[in-house]
Amino acid sequence: MTQVQMMITIGMVVLGTLITRFTPFLVFPSGKEAPKYVRYLGKALPGAALGMLVIYCFKDVSVLSGSHGIPELIALAAVVGLHLWKRNMLLSIAAGTAVYILLMAFVF
Repeated sequence: MTQVQMMITIGMVVLGTLITRFTPFLVFPSGKEAPKYVRYLGKALPGAALGMLVIYCFKDVSVLSGSHGIPELIALAAVVGLHLWKRNMLLSIAAGTAVYILLMAFVF
């Protein structure tokens, strides 16, 4: 990639980021209530995204070979338990990741 192509690529990425960041503020001004479907998406999409992440994390787990999915289930239990206890999503995900990495490095 030439220097000019790199600058054009960086410029397009910056432009795309700015457009996606500022468009919602232009389309939905602060004094006006958002449409019903936008409010629904705001409530439904976070859970759907997390559900998709859980499916992605467990898609390659084989209960018939290897560690039989035990480290994944322990990490899942850590995430659920911490979230029910502390109600902090970032803490739950970080701790679950750490538990899984430690289990894979030292136990399984």
